[in-house]
Amino acid sequence: MLKTRILTAVLLLAVFLPALFWLPQAYWALLMALVAALAAWEWGGLAGLQARGRLAFGGLVLGICVAGNFVPHTTPVLRISDFLVLSAFLFWILALPFWLWRRWRPGKIVLLCLGLVLLCATWQTFVYWRSVSPWSLLAIMGIAWVADTSAYFAGRAFGGRKLAPNISPGKTWAGVWGALAGVAVYGAILTWQFLPWRWLSSNQIMVRISLLMFAFLALSILGILGDLLESLLKRQAGLKDSSAILPGHGGVLDRVDSMMAILPCSLYFFNLPLGVRYYWWSPAY
Repeated sequence: MLKTRILTAVLLLAVFLPALFWLPQAYWALLMALVAALAAWEWGGLAGLQARGRLAFGGLVLGICVAGNFVPHTTPVLRISDFLVLSAFLFWILALPFWLWRRWRPGKIVLLCLGLVLLCATWQTFVYWRSVSPWSLLAIMGIAWVADTSAYFAGRAFGGRKLAPNISPGKTWAGVWGALAGVAVYGAILTWQFLPWRWLSSNQIMVRISLLMFAFLALSILGILGDLLESLLKRQAGLKDSSAILPGHGGVLDRVDSMMAILPCSLYFFNLPLGVRYYWWSPAY
């Protein structure tokens, strides 16, 4: 099982990294649209759809993403994308904690609408951050990777009190603190390397460091909540994994559940401290 998991991870990186750095932006958007469609197919299974319904939902998400890739950027239809990203952001920071606390079981229509919003918003931010810089996207995705790895080792080493035993029995508070510690170190390294120290006053430096560290830690917490949301949906659907597409890893949703929270929210959390202008739609490509 471990060998299969490692082999799958290596193969995924062998495809993902060259695509991230060398694929033209339009083709990158199409590749991410395909990933979103696969995740939507799995989401349809969590919502209780049968085979045709799952394919139709995956096709709907694919169609929206492809349309967003090819429709001219001056077209008012793209304002729909703005709404989806903002809606996803508000869901993750306002609605999700209450959702998990109540362990709400929504109806099929509500769950499908939620999946449509979250998956399309995630696709949008995959495209946006890559248009800014492949390194920017990789650094933000690193938050999820560092948090997951740190949580795993801290949980194995210290164990202790369960985080949400009725949702995901394997997660512990030790894992949460480990994830926050790992992301804090990761954020400190990135801040030290890339903050334009020479052009900032001491007060500006302190403000930006504080805001950036808050952003890193807040995003790591949202990533944990995103993982818990998928765990809750799988438990309610009676499934162990969202699918078996990725041997040793489960499905696409099992790999991107944290990213679905981190990427849309990163647009807002990193806007102010980095001084990055957010254009509400990716720059033309």
